[in-house]
Formats: sequence, C-alpha cells, structure tokens
Amino acid sequence: MKTLGEFIVEKQHDFPHATGELTALLSVIKLWAKIIHRDINKAGLVDILGTSGAENVQGEVQMKLDLFANEKLKARGQVAGIASEAEDEIVVFEGMGNGKYVVLMDPLDGSSNIDVNVSVSTIFSIYRRITPLGTPVTKEDFFQPGNKQVAVGHVVYGSSTMLVYTTGCGVHTFTYDSSLGVFCLSHENVRFPATGQMYSIDEGNYIKFPNGVKKYIKYCQEMDEATHRPYTSRYIGSLVFDFHRNLLKGGIYLYPSTATHPNGKLRLAYECNPIAFLAEQAGGNARNGKNRILDIQPHELHQRSVFFTGTESMVNDVERLIRDYPDNV
Repeated sequence: MKTLGEFIVEKQHDFPHATGELTALLSVIKLWAKIIHRDINKAGLVDILGTSGAENVQGEVQMKLDLFANEKLKARGQVAGIASEAEDEIVVFEGMGNGKYVVLMDPLDGSSNIDVNVSVSTIFSIYRRITPLGTPVTKEDFFQPGNKQVAVGHVVYGSSTMLVYTTGCGVHTFTYDSSLGVFCLSHENVRFPATGQMYSIDEGNYIKFPNGVKKYIKYCQEMDEATHRPYTSRYIGSLVFDFHRNLLKGGIYLYPSTATHPNGKLRLAYECNPIAFLAEQAGGNARNGKNRILDIQPHELHQRSVFFTGTESMVNDVERLIRDYPDNV
C-alpha cells in the first residue's frame, strides 16, 4: 500500500530542480479533502445544508456547504491568492506576496445535490503566478490558458472518497481509507480506454442543442454492430462524476451551447480547464467544438465555455458533426 504523501514525495524525485513547494501545496489539498469528506458525511447532522440566502456572481443560489468549503480551502504559504467559483473576485492573501502559486477551485461542484444525498466533488487547479514575486497577485495571474496549469485534480465524495490528480506526468487516483486517515494509491497512470460506449448529456435540453450535437445524439442511439452502437446513456448531472466514470469505462461528456446559454454553462477556469488537463493526460481529448480547451485565452474570471471531453475518437466524432451540420444555414 502506497499513500498519497509517499507517492508525491517519490514523484518529486523525478524533477531534479524541484523545491518541494508544489509538493507541500498538494499536501494542503489532501488535508482539504479530508476535512470536506468528514463534514459531508455528517451533513445531515450539522447546519450546513440548504441555501445560504446569498447568490454567487452567476446569480445562482449558493448552498451553505459551498461557502463552508470555500473557507476550508483557503491555502497558505506557497499560495499568493485564490479564485473560486463561489467568490465574485479573486482573493489576495495579504502578506503572501512571495507565494509562487495561485489556486483556482470549485469547492463543491454539484453542491445542490447534497440535500438529496447525491454525490458532490471538489475541483482544483494550480498555476505558477506570472506577476513579480513580492507584489500582490492580480487578475493577470488567473487569466492564463489551461496549458499553463502545473497541477490539477478533483476529489469525488461518493460511496468512497477518491482524489485524482496530475502534475503533467500521468493521472493517478487515490482512495481514502477513513480507518487509517490516509489516501492510498488505487490506480496509477489511468488511461481512457481506446473506445467508449457511453455518452453523458442532459437530453432534456435536446430541443435547445445545436444541429451537430442533435445529430451526434442520434448517431449514439443508432444500431450498428461494427461500432458497438447504440451507446449507453449515463448522466448523473455532476461534471466530475460523469467524467470520472467515462475516464474509467470509456465515454464522452457533452455540455453544448443552448438557446439560454449560447456560450455554454460550465466555467472555463474552475471546471473545463482542470478536467481538460486530466483528460489529455489520460489520453483523452477536450474541445469546445472548434478549439482545444487548454488553448483558450480567458478574458473573464467566471467565463463560460462549451465543453466536450472524453475518449478522443468520440470527441472527434461530435466535432466533425458540428462542422458538417452548422446552424443557421
């Protein structure tokens, strides 16, 4: 049995110029995950359920546990500032001008599921700041394309709590053993299967989808033995859990534009970029229908994006159909 701490230190030795600061930051994230695991598992016993009465910058009602987790996830030491899906603006840590990193996070993705005992997750993304050390961080540090990420990951709080991360050298997963209080290595160098047979999309919005996406859904539902269709539809409504299942089993997650969300609904910084980095490191793909997600230059803190990710051949198929069946022609 190899613990997360042991694994991180072991991998640090692969980088001769490593200073240990990123390793220390990942250890902080490990502690965050343990705290949220503990509090989610007693969510029905303490006053952290329901809505807070506040709205976030997107106008969405925030859950109490969203705000609770956001406070728990304040980093120290190596981090000069954070940006969170639950905060309107960046949070600059006073006295941390020498911190080399900034962290972007969705503290509790799918938090509206908590009241009905459906699984939730945490998503995190770490960048090396680009403004001079010794000065406060600015939005410039957070407006970096996803290809500048140095580490990303997510934590799923389900039947078991699992932490998945990459520093650009493969995707590794760790399962939490609550009896020992440690994350243990459960899958090393996870890779998408070469082919997939599952698609994940909210088909209730079918009428609002672009023509190419509608064509892809019909393609998934057609009978064809050569390509093992029809594919299976699996949709939890939680980005991380749908992605995590497809990562292990093979499949595609789709969140296209709709009439009500022409630019998509998922946040580029907090959701799309970290998941895209994981997908590519696992041999998959992540696109917005035209471009690679990780190459998009952010221009807003809470910028949204169309998002297709999963098994590479499946992402290629949906993008081909979007090109072949454009709207308004």
